[in-house]
Amino acid sequence: MKFGGTSVATADNISKVISIVNKAVKKDRTILVCSAISKCTDALIAIGGTAAKRDEKYKNMIDVLQARHHEIISELLPPEYVSSVTKTVDQLFDSLRGIAYGVYLLGELSPTSLDAIQSYGELFSTKIIAAGFSAKGIDNHWVDSRKIVRTNADRSVDIQQTSKNIFAVVDSSPSVNLFILPGFIASDEQGRTSTLGRGGSDYTASLLAVGVNARLLEIWTDVSGMMTANPKIVPQARTIRNISYRAALELSHFGAKVIFPPTIQPVVAEGIPIYVKNTFSPQDAGTLIEKNPPRGDGNVIGISNSDNIALISLEGSGMVGVPGFSSRLFDALTRAGINIILITQASSVHTMCIAISEKDAPKAKKAADDCFAYEISLGKLRPLKVEKGFSIVCLVGDDVIGHSGATGRMLVALGRNGIPVRATAQGSSERNISVIVTSGRVDDAIRHIHNEFFEAHIIRTVNLFIAGYGTVGKAFMNILTQKSNFIALNTGKRIKVCGLSNSRKYIIDAEGIDTSKAGELLERGESAEAGAFFEALSGLSIADSIFVDCTASPTTFVKYSSLFHHGYSVVACNKIPFSGPYSQYSDLKLDAFRAGVRLKYETTAGAALPIICTIAQLVEAGDKISKIEAVVSGTLNYLLSNYDGGDLDALVKDAHDKGYTEPDPSVDLSGTDVLRKLLIMARECGCQLEAEDVELEPFPDGKTLKKEYAKAAKAGKRLRYVATLIPGPRVSGPDSEDNVEVVTCESAKIGIQAVDADSPMYNLEGTDNEVIITSENYPNSIVIRGAGAGAPQTAGGLLGDILSI
Repeated sequence: MKFGGTSVATADNISKVISIVNKAVKKDRTILVCSAISKCTDALIAIGGTAAKRDEKYKNMIDVLQARHHEIISELLPPEYVSSVTKTVDQLFDSLRGIAYGVYLLGELSPTSLDAIQSYGELFSTKIIAAGFSAKGIDNHWVDSRKIVRTNADRSVDIQQTSKNIFAVVDSSPSVNLFILPGFIASDEQGRTSTLGRGGSDYTASLLAVGVNARLLEIWTDVSGMMTANPKIVPQARTIRNISYRAALELSHFGAKVIFPPTIQPVVAEGIPIYVKNTFSPQDAGTLIEKNPPRGDGNVIGISNSDNIALISLEGSGMVGVPGFSSRLFDALTRAGINIILITQASSVHTMCIAISEKDAPKAKKAADDCFAYEISLGKLRPLKVEKGFSIVCLVGDDVIGHSGATGRMLVALGRNGIPVRATAQGSSERNISVIVTSGRVDDAIRHIHNEFFEAHIIRTVNLFIAGYGTVGKAFMNILTQKSNFIALNTGKRIKVCGLSNSRKYIIDAEGIDTSKAGELLERGESAEAGAFFEALSGLSIADSIFVDCTASPTTFVKYSSLFHHGYSVVACNKIPFSGPYSQYSDLKLDAFRAGVRLKYETTAGAALPIICTIAQLVEAGDKISKIEAVVSGTLNYLLSNYDGGDLDALVKDAHDKGYTEPDPSVDLSGTDVLRKLLIMARECGCQLEAEDVELEPFPDGKTLKKEYAKAAKAGKRLRYVATLIPGPRVSGPDSEDNVEVVTCESAKIGIQAVDADSPMYNLEGTDNEVIITSENYPNSIVIRGAGAGAPQTAGGLLGDILSI
């Protein structure tokens, strides 16, 4: 069992370690390896460096470190142990002072002296921890790792001798169930103290596990195992329960910090399982790393990343058909001591792109330019191009490349959220797919990829950015306030409002806005002048984001294409974008398609009634719509169903007060609202209908209406304001070479009609709408009927569109 620096940083933490280890000791003989307390090694290195500068401050630095260990001793141990343990630790500190004083006198910190100084951290901590076990009545045997772990002249470990040493110690003490050893430290062939470098305590534990042929190596740290992604970037990341050695090494190579690949290589070679556990949450499952883990539900295991990446590119026509360029470049980089992280090459061999650490970029450029100076002088090659500010994101799993569609899904997840990919590569091990993105978008990339592969079956967060806080906007916010829990439980979608704007102010909060206080928060928001809200949205990148247009603005839609490009889907109840020139309508649809996002506008034809989706379903199924008759103005139907021959103006005011009309009632009375809806329905049928192609009869004035009403009543009929569309046959469109067909329009009319009792429209009441669709497959018509106006209905329709996305 190995415990890291944070696990032994305080007396309380050490008590946790003792409790965990005690349970293990009751089951089996145990070797405990511990690091120095957190930050201690850094402090020791600083002490050595300060002493080498002949700066007497090193003495005070030692005093501070000693006091910290005294504090742990006094808090951890009962009084009867404190004195003797303090004496033992103080003797070690006296020895440390002697070495540091020698460095101070010489004014030089040699590698041997630095090793000696660094070694004290683990000696301090393990002496204190061993005493802690003894104080709890747990028998243990402290062993100096310098007598066990042997290093060669080149600082490599003599694994065979080390294995013999630890086996001899354990075998010669059959009655001891707990051995405690300091990690990180060793001794060389001459008996001098040496250290094992980065991850040294893990390496010590790995070496000892191999030496005694342990059943299991447990690495205890401050996280609950390896995660599907960095939880600081993806809060919903979860622990990987089982993972193979090779997949774990891939994750670690590309940035996962739980294990350091070289340090666990000995146990990997021997097939000893590694269990990563959390000292501060020992009940958590943790991650078991083994040779043949259970496969689980899929091949994809996790995501990791490496930052501070530079791309170097060798380009030129002189590379084509000439062998040896790659080997020359690699040889030049190798001689310059530069590690290559990732390679991608064009199939034409005209360009080669290599990822390296940013710190190596200047050396790489000089080495390459020197190597190819002749070709560059002839213009056959360009000087090496260096680009900085990149990160590698790696999708890891066992046979991840064989996982159907993994590469495509990864790239689509990035593309639909507007994250450009600079280069891609697939590891030869078939265990990783890597992409290079700009460092400024790496966190977004990780979140989007994680959403794609790991969150398909859990509650997903849908992030909304809403424009318009009038009647509909407020009704929509009211639905979210009252029914958010219901929505989450019944749909698996958590709705979160992250942005809200009206014509004057806007607010954005990626963590979510309190919908019950939206109006109050909006009043204190930022100025929305000069498109500030949309400018702010273009700078964000939050997964599953939807822009909701609750306005009646004639200009908001010009921002749609930019929003599509930045990964936003759009839901609108604003009719203007879809009822303007046909080219405007088709361009919006095409822009959304190209950006890989969704554009929904069901509420533009009849609030929450399923009009547009029904027409679309018929058309997509190959049905031919022969006629549409529609009462699609809740306002005008309210007027006609409540009109009794009296004052029309008073009735219009009543409808406006109840929220049934457009913000400007003249839009309803002129027939413009119905015209817009007819155009949208016609276009969904495939008709390239323009406004000027429609025969429009405005709603009659009070005097005319009174006459029409009396005439209809006498005949036993009722007045309805009806839009009628009769699509014609399909013909070749203007792009006939591409076999594009369009639907012609035989007739498109809007106006007052007197309907008799046999018509489905006869009994329409209040704000109800009705659409009658006749087609080849439905010659007896489909009738869609219900409330077609009202803020709650429109808000509900918006929510339906959002959930369908």
